[in-house]
Amino acid sequence: MHDLSSQLVSSFGRFTWSSALDILIVAVLFYGILMLVRGTRADQVLRGVILLFIFFSLVAAAFHLTMVDWLLRNSPLVLLVSIPIIFQPELRRALEQVGRTSAIINHPLATLSTPIQPASSDELLEAVRRLADRQYGALIVLEGTTGLEDFVRSGVRVDGDVTGDLLVTIFFVHSPLHDGAVIIRGNRVLAAGCVLPLSDSAAALGYGTRHRAAIGITEQTDAACIVVSEETGTVSLARNGHITSDVSLEHLGRFIQIFFHAHSTESRLVAAGSR
Repeated sequence: MHDLSSQLVSSFGRFTWSSALDILIVAVLFYGILMLVRGTRADQVLRGVILLFIFFSLVAAAFHLTMVDWLLRNSPLVLLVSIPIIFQPELRRALEQVGRTSAIINHPLATLSTPIQPASSDELLEAVRRLADRQYGALIVLEGTTGLEDFVRSGVRVDGDVTGDLLVTIFFVHSPLHDGAVIIRGNRVLAAGCVLPLSDSAAALGYGTRHRAAIGITEQTDAACIVVSEETGTVSLARNGHITSDVSLEHLGRFIQIFFHAHSTESRLVAAGSR
């Protein structure tokens, strides 16, 4: 008993601030991984891997299975190769989020968003109202600080002012560009007919292709996306991988102003901090 007490005292004596920091970093990493995969297919994969590992560990220990025990002890080497493949979308999203929060990375590679002018905001809202009234399906992406040039290249460059007539014409049912997305940067329509990544997360279940694309682009970037349903004419708003349905024009107008103002302010702060 005395020896056990001495060992415990000795162990606690070696516990330093460095040990506490080490434990905290590991805990934060595990928590971040769990939050990263929550609500995605990787969540189920991770649970399955953990359950299988526990099951085979118990079986190997109970029946003294030498080969199974050897495989389990060497499985971390296999996981080092398989994890980047299985969790590729989640890892990419995590790295993009880190990049968006890093001033060093953001400048000068970030898109310097400009606040949308009241006239352009009114034109955008008028376009959404007309599209909803006519039940024209629409997918409008508002670029944030993350550049969307990869997606712009997948469509047709427009580089025109944001006007209601232009947007309604693009999403007219017989227009060759109506099935793709429009990407807007500040007061300019960059491109139309753009192809966006489709989300396969739990948040996208039950939605059509346009809504899944809206969730997908907001999962991978800090953009916002406005969706007009072709079936019902309702307006939805996607942000950070989540979508809100049946959004009013008043709420949408406030969001547009806040969105562009926040990202233009962030870009100016990043630029000033890097000087």
